[in-house]
Amino acid sequence: MNRPANHQPIRNLDTDWDRWPVLDYLAENYREIHPSDAAVIRHHSAFYRQFAPGSAGRSLEFGAGPNLYPLMLAAAASRCVDAVEFSRANVAYLTGQLHDGPDESWQAFYALCRELNTALPATLPEALSRVRVTHGDVRTLPLRSYDLASMNFVAESVTEDMEEFAEFCRTFIGTVRPGGHLVAAFMENMPTYRIGNAPPWPGCPVDGSAIREAFTPHTERLVITRVDSDPTLPDYGDTGMVLLTAVRRSGAP
Repeated sequence: MNRPANHQPIRNLDTDWDRWPVLDYLAENYREIHPSDAAVIRHHSAFYRQFAPGSAGRSLEFGAGPNLYPLMLAAAASRCVDAVEFSRANVAYLTGQLHDGPDESWQAFYALCRELNTALPATLPEALSRVRVTHGDVRTLPLRSYDLASMNFVAESVTEDMEEFAEFCRTFIGTVRPGGHLVAAFMENMPTYRIGNAPPWPGCPVDGSAIREAFTPHTERLVITRVDSDPTLPDYGDTGMVLLTAVRRSGAP
C-alpha cells in the first residue's frame, strides 16, 4: 500500500488490536498448510532439535497471535511456554483453543511438526497443555526471564515506524538470559496490509539487512535465511520471509 509523502508512520499503540479479525486471518492463512508454513516449521524444528526434551524451563512466544504452530514446536524443548499477546481477540481465541481443544485444521500442522521432531508429545492437546496464555504488552516483560524465545510475524507487522520495529526486536532479545536462544520469522518488505474487509493494519517493510542490523549488536551465532514469497497465500504486498536463529550475546545489556 503506497503512502503519501507527508504520511506520519502509524505506531503500535495507534491501532486498536482488540479488533484484530481473528477468523478472517486464520481463514486466509492457517486453515491448511501452505508452503510458507512448511518452510517455517522445517526451520524452527531444526532449531528445537538442538535441545534435549524439556531442557528449557520457560520459553516465550513473543506476541503470540492466533497461530498455534509456534506453540506446538516449543513443546519439544520447553516445560512451560508463555504465550504473551496484546490483542484481546487473539487472547480469547488462544484461551478457547486450550480450554475446548484445538480446531481440527491444526492437526495437520501438528503431524508435520511431530514428523520433523519426534521429541514432541504424542498428541496436540498434550503439547498445548504446556502453554500459558497471558494478555499483556510484550514491552513490559521482565528482562532475562526466559531460556529461549520465539517471535513470528510480529515486529514488522504491528508498526510502520522503523525505530519502533528495532525497539520490538531489542525487547524480544532482552527477554532471554545472556546465552539464551532466539528463533524468529519475519515477512519481508511487508507494507501496510488488509485482512478480509477490515481497515488496513500497520506494516514495516524490512529485509534481511534491516533485521541483521537490529540483531547483530545484541546477539551472536546469528543465522539469517530467506524464503521466496508464497503464491498460495493472499497478496499482502510482501516479497517473502526472513527466518532467524541467534543467541543473546553474553554481557549484552
